[in-house]
Amino acid sequence: MKLFSRLGGMVTAAALGALGLLGCDQQKIDKLEEGLSTEADVRAQFGEPAFVWKEADGGRTFEYNRQPMGHQNYMITIGADGKMSALRQVVAPHVFAQIQPGMSDEQVRRMLGMPAKRMRFALKQETDWDWNWIDPPNRAMIFTVTFGDDGKVLRSASMQKPQDGN
Repeated sequence: MKLFSRLGGMVTAAALGALGLLGCDQQKIDKLEEGLSTEADVRAQFGEPAFVWKEADGGRTFEYNRQPMGHQNYMITIGADGKMSALRQVVAPHVFAQIQPGMSDEQVRRMLGMPAKRMRFALKQETDWDWNWIDPPNRAMIFTVTFGDDGKVLRSASMQKPQDGN
């Protein structure tokens, strides 16, 4: 009986831990305000970005990846004035709809952030990039962009993630 009780406690703790992780980003986001928060405020909440994209107007966009374990990627834009001008969760259907055949891999990366997985198919001369996302309320999904050997988008699609997690 003690074994089952201990296992139940561990399962509950793991579930609560996962819920806590989901709320962590939201707590960080809630502490930031567009037009008021500074680069220092963003770094204090999110840490060092995985990548910094330079903008034409002198601003910069910080890429914060949550893949492969998470289901989000954030792009936070710091204007030339040093203030946060945008905070976007980019692994979402409205962004997927902007991915078009002929776009470069760099354009896609700039829109969606680092993928969860990259797979090369040598015989087909194609490479797939996958992002994990959630179709509300809780359906685990994968968004895949397929590139040709020239680094250009051939196609993209979403599908429900297989139950075994692969």
